[in-house]
Amino acid sequence: MAHLVWDWNGTLLDDLDLVVAATNASLAAVGGPAVTAEEHRRLFRRPIADFYAQVLGQPVDEVVFARLDVVFHEAYRAGLADCALAVQALEATGAWPGTQSLLSMWFHDELVCEVARRGLADRLSRVDGLRATIGGGFKAGHLAEHLTTLGVPGEACVLIGDSVDDADAAAVVGAACVLYAGGFTDPQRLAATGLPVATTLIEAVALAGAATGAIVAPR
Repeated sequence: MAHLVWDWNGTLLDDLDLVVAATNASLAAVGGPAVTAEEHRRLFRRPIADFYAQVLGQPVDEVVFARLDVVFHEAYRAGLADCALAVQALEATGAWPGTQSLLSMWFHDELVCEVARRGLADRLSRVDGLRATIGGGFKAGHLAEHLTTLGVPGEACVLIGDSVDDADAAAVVGAACVLYAGGFTDPQRLAATGLPVATTLIEAVALAGAATGAIVAPR
């Protein structure tokens, strides 16, 4: 039975509107333009400094990125309590017949508290977030470390996430991947990866089952 790794932001947590608002707060702090949700979904990528550079039309060095990152997370924390789980998050995590865990690029201690507060901790064998003071990089190395800690080889894993970076991370470790179109990335960008793309989380779990031979029974 394959192990399922969930992404958090934009996948199990419906926080696109908050992320866009926090992004605009950080851009405004350096005199940049605002972006719409549609623009964010078309342009967002990792490393995040490259995304900011494209929107600002100029290079973003470490000093500028650190400032943007601080403003972003201050605004994000201020609105996090108002964010809900994605539609079907509880049903989808309850439908997977094997083990499952969660990997996010959100700060670890805050992530663990949020996952527990939202009633998902008991369903997950492990929850890992960013254990650094500043992030913005690629997910692949974090996924490899997450699976090593779990003792799960990449080829015995399937990842459900909402970004091209999730697809790239899965490819690096040899895992299967299903992409969710309801998160941070324009569906056309997801489809261009050639991977299965789901419009709902229940569909994502069903596609993950098809990719790994698991029998999924939503409940």
